[in-house]
Amino acid sequence: MQLRNHPLMRRYGVPSWPPIWTLTRSQSEKTVRGEVGVLTYVIGNHQVTNRCYPVIEYEKERYMGCLLVGDITFCSQVSEILRNHIGRSIKEIGDLDLSYTL
Repeated sequence: MQLRNHPLMRRYGVPSWPPIWTLTRSQSEKTVRGEVGVLTYVIGNHQVTNRCYPVIEYEKERYMGCLLVGDITFCSQVSEILRNHIGRSIKEIGDLDLSYTL
């Protein structure tokens, strides 16, 4: 089961992978979609919420996405997985096999 298809990578029935990427520069509403860019950072206190915020670099700009995950425990796992794959492409991360989490 790839990360992108995992049943807990959704919230209220809506898939959260890949997130919509929003430019982090202030006063910009530019967004991109898809499995683009390279993961540079992960923000989130997964102990109190079911969200984490991956940050990517894409076309020499930084973008942030919001992952809404099915439950807090799985969110913690996803956050850790993402942190362990900083520097990899979002496409590669989406390809990761998470069968062991089912």
